[in-house]
Amino acid sequence: MAIDKSALFKIGYGLYAVTCSDGAKDNALIVNTVIQITDTPLRVSVTINKANFSHDIIEATGKMNVCCLSEATPFEVFERLGFHSGRDTDKLKDMLIWRGENGLPLISCEYMNAFMSLNVLDTVDFGTHTMFVCEVSQAMSCTDEPSMTYAYYHANVKPKPKAKKGYVCKICGYIYEGDTLPDDFICPWCKHGVSYFEPITEV
Repeated sequence: MAIDKSALFKIGYGLYAVTCSDGAKDNALIVNTVIQITDTPLRVSVTINKANFSHDIIEATGKMNVCCLSEATPFEVFERLGFHSGRDTDKLKDMLIWRGENGLPLISCEYMNAFMSLNVLDTVDFGTHTMFVCEVSQAMSCTDEPSMTYAYYHANVKPKPKAKKGYVCKICGYIYEGDTLPDDFICPWCKHGVSYFEPITEV
């Protein structure tokens, strides 16, 4: 039976900013893979693509903060933290940040409604991604703003395509302009392949 990948888009996801630091440089990225595993003991998992700079930092330091983004978060925050690499960009430059007890950055409460500081206890290798199994060392609710969901992001935050010809990534909104999308094309923003792109037929 064929696999309709759009079925996976029906899974309810939240969107989170994960922050970390190697001691010399702070970094952050956007993920939709934060899950509470157990309540007693309190355990949370965060799955991150190995291609991300933050992955290497978290693997080396064993620490991260998870900022739960609210519906008040503008697209510019997703663009800054999710569509660039921390290897060649200071993602948090000129952003209002503060720090948790672990010394790692946290984004402004203007954009997050809660945060958790995590210590890595174990990892699971999934080939392209690593799942970090963590204990919670600090947690705090900041505002009563509703949490940003993947569905809300796509419906209300992500800009609609403006190109009249090409292909758009269903995950992040990146637009490839051209008549034909190469079979081996990888989205430069979210690193998904051609199966996550759809033709732009009308704007």
